[in-house]
Amino acid sequence: MSRINRRIIFLGSGAAAALGVPCVALAQTMVEIEMRGTARGEQIWFEPQGLAVDPGTTLRFTNRDPGNSHTATAYHPELFGRRRRIPASARPWDSDFLLPNESFEVTLTVPGVYDFYCLPHEMAAMVGRIVVGTPLHVGWEGPSSDRDDISADVLAALPAVDAILANGVIHAESKP
Repeated sequence: MSRINRRIIFLGSGAAAALGVPCVALAQTMVEIEMRGTARGEQIWFEPQGLAVDPGTTLRFTNRDPGNSHTATAYHPELFGRRRRIPASARPWDSDFLLPNESFEVTLTVPGVYDFYCLPHEMAAMVGRIVVGTPLHVGWEGPSSDRDDISADVLAALPAVDAILANGVIHAESKP
């Protein structure tokens, strides 16, 4: 297997995504989310941090941080005993540790809100949110109302669903 594409998880069929505009305006089959960090490692983040996509979109998480390994991990009881912050009928994913320039792909088909994090850097608020479809999609599940399993800093770092739906993409703030 290529070191660049270590693992691919397919969770359904179809494909379309949006970058920079609401998901109904510009469809694509693959969207990249980069894992980034400053040279000395004092800041780490996902870019973009929030994204609206159509059901069936494949996301590629790529580690662009030359100084750290990262994961893209869904909040789910099957993964490290975390509380579920993805739709109930969606399958959770964990990229395992990605070294610089390695990537991981997952296809999301179930409409709703997906929160994810970097396992070693969650406490530094390295988190993101994907909104698949809209509340008009059958079976759409909104964000988790749970506030007990994540810190206030992590909760504050997750972009608002309304902002993601309105803008299509939310970039990490105050990062170089």
